Amino acid sequence: NYIDQLVGKKLQQLRILPSGLCSDEEFIRRVTIDITGIMPTEEEYRNFVADPAEDKRAALVDVLLERKEFSEIWAMKFAQLLMIKSTNQVSYKSAFLYANWLTDKFSRNVPIDQMVRDLLTSTGGTFTSPATNFFEIERDTLKTAENVAQVFMGIRTQCAQCHNHPFDRWTMDDYYGFASFFAQIGRKGAEDYRERIVYSRGSGEVNHLVTKKPIPPTFLGGETPETKGKDRRAVVAQWLTSSENPYFSKSIANRVWAHYMGVGLVDQVDDIRVSNPPSNPELFDLLGEKLIEYDLDFRRLVRDICNSQAYQRSSATNETNAHDSRNYAHARIRRIPAESLLDCICQVTESPDKFTGLPLGARAVQIADGKTSNYFLTTFGRAPRATVCDCEASTDPSLSQALHLLYGSSIS
Repeated sequence: NYIDQLVGKKLQQLRILPSGLCSDEEFIRRVTIDITGIMPTEEEYRNFVADPAEDKRAALVDVLLERKEFSEIWAMKFAQLLMIKSTNQVSYKSAFLYANWLTDKFSRNVPIDQMVRDLLTSTGGTFTSPATNFFEIERDTLKTAENVAQVFMGIRTQCAQCHNHPFDRWTMDDYYGFASFFAQIGRKGAEDYRERIVYSRGSGEVNHLVTKKPIPPTFLGGETPETKGKDRRAVVAQWLTSSENPYFSKSIANRVWAHYMGVGLVDQVDDIRVSNPPSNPELFDLLGEKLIEYDLDFRRLVRDICNSQAYQRSSATNETNAHDSRNYAHARIRRIPAESLLDCICQVTESPDKFTGLPLGARAVQIADGKTSNYFLTTFGRAPRATVCDCEASTDPSLSQALHLLYGSSIS
């Protein structure tokens, strides 16, 4: 498909010979874990390996994409980015309802652009309108703007708060102009002391650090829209998710690509800047265009990726690609994320873990409150959800992990 054409073009330019395709046994394990976060059953494994159909891999991908576990994986990943967890200012009930709201969006296959607009324009109580917790988890106006740019556009604007960005195009005017969209968010108490009500106050400005004067709301790298009499959040949400914004679709597509390929075309996925170019610019641009063509339904993008030869390659290397790490000449050896790894172990050992607030048998990816954890998840790099950085979830190996697999309660 188009992925293999552009990956192949880059490999040809570099004179790198790609590895062959993985075996059926490798493929069913890889694609089942990547899409659903659990292992294939023995029956699924035997049926797939014995199936003589030439299109059985594509058929398996289609089946897996319809399973609820696919939605749960992506709800969990975005729950990490949105820092969903109970704190002194966000009750457990709020965090639980917020996480369920997110899971519901993915399970109903709501396009990602619609989900983001619903999130950024949410108004009402943190119980009755759970998406409003986005503005309760982070109340600082400048940090809210930074988080929106980093999560939904892959742009880190933090450096432009005190000076023009040294490694990118963003200036202090860009920084404070974008922050102005979130300057009029109001909060007040509700009947239940645990609940807060979020609304647009219709007033409030952000002052430039140097000039001390208000900066009008300005799209990043774009124009200054008319916001008088409007909820500024609705204005920026509409621009953010539109085809006029060159960052949104590419950023989301890059996150999806990194999940299935082990490394993003831009690495790290939330550090898209001029001085950190994609390893394959043509493919980076085309994935964003495809996502727009698919009406922001990234299930279709996942289908393209998993059906490509680039995804299905063996991890065995040859003389030309042994040291290649960014051009997808062979499958990247990677550890399973903490939640899915624990789910796989519980599945294979038939010994489920018990998590706070969930019934026995619930999976780790279903944990709503980021504050809920155990020794295994912490040791294997579960995101603490303290920041919106994708790097919080780690798959780096450690001695503690090895010792826990040998002697810990998860196995023994």
